[in-house]
Amino acid sequence: MLIQPGAILSKIESPDDIKKLDQNQLIELCNDLRQFIVDNVSVYGGHFGASLGVVELTVALHYVFNTPYDQLVWDVGHQAYGHKILTGRRDLFHTNRTYKGISGFPKRSESEYDTFGVGHSSTSISAGLGMAIASKYKNEKERQHIAVIGDGAMTGGIAFEAMNHAGVSNSNLLIILNDNCMSIDPNVGALKDYLTDITTSHTYNRMKNDVWKVLGKMSKFGKSAQEIASKLESSLKSMILHHSNLFESLNLRYFGPIDGHDVDHLVHVMNDLKNIPGPKILHCITTKGKGFALAEKDQTKWHAPGKFDKLTGVIRIKENETPQPPKYQHVFGETLLELAMQNDKIMGVTPAMPSGSSMNIMMKALPERAFDVGIAEQHAVTLSAGLASQGLIPFCNIYSTFMQRAYDQVIHDVAIQKMPVVLCLDRAGLVGADGPTHHGAYDLAFMRCVPNLVIASPMNESELRNLMYTAQLPGNGPIVIRYPRGQGVMVDWKTPFQKIELGTGRKVCDGEDVAILSIGHLGNYAIEACNELNEEEIYPAHYDLRFLKPLDEALLHDIFSKFTKIITVEDGCLPGGFGSAIIEFMADHNYTAQVIRLGIPDKIIEHGEPDQLHKECGYDKESIKNAVIKLVEPELANR
Repeated sequence: MLIQPGAILSKIESPDDIKKLDQNQLIELCNDLRQFIVDNVSVYGGHFGASLGVVELTVALHYVFNTPYDQLVWDVGHQAYGHKILTGRRDLFHTNRTYKGISGFPKRSESEYDTFGVGHSSTSISAGLGMAIASKYKNEKERQHIAVIGDGAMTGGIAFEAMNHAGVSNSNLLIILNDNCMSIDPNVGALKDYLTDITTSHTYNRMKNDVWKVLGKMSKFGKSAQEIASKLESSLKSMILHHSNLFESLNLRYFGPIDGHDVDHLVHVMNDLKNIPGPKILHCITTKGKGFALAEKDQTKWHAPGKFDKLTGVIRIKENETPQPPKYQHVFGETLLELAMQNDKIMGVTPAMPSGSSMNIMMKALPERAFDVGIAEQHAVTLSAGLASQGLIPFCNIYSTFMQRAYDQVIHDVAIQKMPVVLCLDRAGLVGADGPTHHGAYDLAFMRCVPNLVIASPMNESELRNLMYTAQLPGNGPIVIRYPRGQGVMVDWKTPFQKIELGTGRKVCDGEDVAILSIGHLGNYAIEACNELNEEEIYPAHYDLRFLKPLDEALLHDIFSKFTKIITVEDGCLPGGFGSAIIEFMADHNYTAQVIRLGIPDKIIEHGEPDQLHKECGYDKESIKNAVIKLVEPELANR
């Protein structure tokens, strides 16, 4: 079912069509665009609140600037739905985030209007500055460069690094700060308080207006009165802003704050800013979820609510849906609090993902022992190392794909010093609709080469619980526990804790001819495959290695002494991953075996439902069965 756009939006195929509108038609276009987003997301799902909050900003940007020649960079991309709809993808928008459909994030290969691929936050200023410097070098003096960044993304360190450089670059860069006091969860930290102070303090504007009012009455001064006022205004700005405004201190000309939902005023201000050279920042105040009352009220819930009834706000549930096992992240959150109640050394750290990781459970119960540090993965890891240096046991929960940003801190601050930090990598493997920017495809490979790390991956919720219990016991060094997004399997996980010996795997089922070696949740695919193969009188053995590092060498010696046909299964990249570790063991110990490795191939995997992506990558249940049959074909022929 295609959603029909409103009368004005139906005429917009590109930003050139927006420029043909009278300015007084922009409000109607904003209304159409907002309703089109609501209609589509309610039916097809996706991110929601962020794009509703920048409808007017999006329309104004494409009305004023000459995109795509003028280069517009969106930070993260959750807020770019309106941008996609206005830049030729309106009739494809129903495919957003679906298998083989358009991406949920700006993507260079998808449109010339997507100037930079995004998905991880805080990158827009750096990318926009790079473009601005390139244009300056190429003598493209009239070209504009706009970076749209939210106040949540502004907490990322790379954003400050970029502003520090931009202030001395003399490049034509406009930073638009979309300030709604939210990322996915409410923003935290001193920057949030600072921006609040700016938006609530009117000292500068009041003083400027008072000066103009007084001098305006002094008619005898004539034109010179305005000249005096201008000089006085400049002095006031220097006094009030330059020494107290963070952005002015970085040599970025600051404008605002202004109402980010007043499209007419946005157009007026942006037209003025086009003529002001050098780096500058426009501070816009917006409301996440604007125009949909429930999303304005509960902004965290409506960040990406899934399909819903747009009239009632009721989240749609599939008919005849059977009871689902708990999500891994929920098991993590409940278990962390339970352990923390028993062990007063345990602390919690997460970089801006308290609800997604379920760290919010501990934050609510023990707020003095659990910290949301903002979008700052590097800081989260080194903060955890600092806590560990004082005898505490930090559980640092970072999504696998975002852990890539803190790799140096893992090596330098945790591994080298053998700090007992528990790194919990949520969203490991292929995450689904968010696609390649969010897939946790590489952690097994990039963590495996780091000395002093223990790397584990549970096959179910009970294993996650017991690994967390084991990790906080005395005498351990740094431990990595990685697990996927979403549901586990239906097991009784609320059982007494059991210690798992580090570096030990287990036999799931005995068999003959072929041994399947799995790590993590995908071991459940192997169980299903073995059960179905047994019905065909094919009996592979299955082993859950559980630890990538250290490998259970005793178990592997037993396996290679019995089997010459091996299948490895992992939800990580094949180069350097679990299968590679098994082959290295085989070579180091002079074993000979035929090995098939199943996992994420050496290419970028696009977005889609996890089951679709697992099949595409060749490590779903059917792929495991087919690999077993391929290896036992000679024996089957001789039966």
